[in-house]
Amino acid sequence: MGKEAKTNAMRMLERAKVSYTAHEYPHEEGAAVDGASVAKLTGQDPAKVFKTLVTQGADHAYYVFVVPVLEELDLKKAAKSVGVKSVAMIHVADINKVTGYIRGGCSPVGMKKQFVTVFDESCLAQSTILVSGGRIGTQIECAPQDLIKVTRGKTAAIAVQVAQ
Repeated sequence: MGKEAKTNAMRMLERAKVSYTAHEYPHEEGAAVDGASVAKLTGQDPAKVFKTLVTQGADHAYYVFVVPVLEELDLKKAAKSVGVKSVAMIHVADINKVTGYIRGGCSPVGMKKQFVTVFDESCLAQSTILVSGGRIGTQIECAPQDLIKVTRGKTAAIAVQVAQ
């Protein structure tokens, strides 16, 4: 790899001595790429590629959920997993203010603050998973247990199959 700029997510993984592989994929500047396309562009099984979703609970706290790209977050299960009455997706306009990242480049690692983070339990069936590297066009791949440790996260059944 050349001298590409490291993202905050990469620096945090290195600081925690977590080994990872960075994957770059082509994209239009500033345009988010959907998860299925990211899996295809990086040559990965979509079951290994996860998206990071940020919600706000009924308690006004922010919660981060990481689910497979071909699935959706079950808001009821997500709320239950963090012990609040309900959670709702935050507005796209608020992503940068809350996380420091932009839509399509939001990583569970290295946000402005450490939020409660829950990974869908399906991640544990994979030896490695890919999540955003902290900018559009970059994914980081590492063991799910390492990501859970670095984010001080946990796992729960929070994803639901999308009707095709």
